[in-house]
Amino acid sequence: MGRERILIIEDETDIQELIRYNLEKEGYRITSTLTGEEGISQIEAIFPDLILLDLMLPGIDGFEVCRRLKSDDETKKIPIIMITAKGEESDIVSGLELGADDYITKPFKPRILIARIRSVLRRTKKNFNEDTSAISFHNIKIDTSKFKVTVDNEPIELTATEFYILKLLICRPGWVFTRGQIIDAVKGTDYPVTDRSVDVQITGLRKKLESAGQYIETVRGIGYRFKE
Repeated sequence: MGRERILIIEDETDIQELIRYNLEKEGYRITSTLTGEEGISQIEAIFPDLILLDLMLPGIDGFEVCRRLKSDDETKKIPIIMITAKGEESDIVSGLELGADDYITKPFKPRILIARIRSVLRRTKKNFNEDTSAISFHNIKIDTSKFKVTVDNEPIELTATEFYILKLLICRPGWVFTRGQIIDAVKGTDYPVTDRSVDVQITGLRKKLESAGQYIETVRGIGYRFKE
């Protein structure tokens, strides 16, 4: 039974109450709001352990809420699960690029949502408890405790997903990871994204790393590896 604080940002009151009912039964502490503006205010007040975020909100939409949170050093590590009726691949990719940790589409079964929440919270706790010593390879350095990456001592701004993909690859140089393995390692099993979503993340990561992006190699027909 969890006692983590979860913030629900959802403008459909029936869905909001359904989520609240099921999560409170699991022992989670729930705060809910109807708009993105109210949600941002609540985040500053309660600093939740996880956010359930609808995309189609009045005023500031879910994409903008996510963008603001992930660009703020104080809130960027709060995990976000996007909940929306929009299930197109482009929306999934957009959510991932902004740093969302998971994505579930309406209608959904409460037990599936609960499983996703548990998975994200476990992953967040694991990442927090991991060895925080710096990881270095070639001219790239990763500081897991500060969530920072530098190339030639120059800071590189990455999304949470890009950060974890880079960390996965750099920790096992030469090891070939399939796209499915990358999704499982970064997001957990049964994550509903396509292989193309991984390709988009890798393309963005290479671009941000500039010349150091050459160390991420494509293994045709299989996946990616970090150059030894």
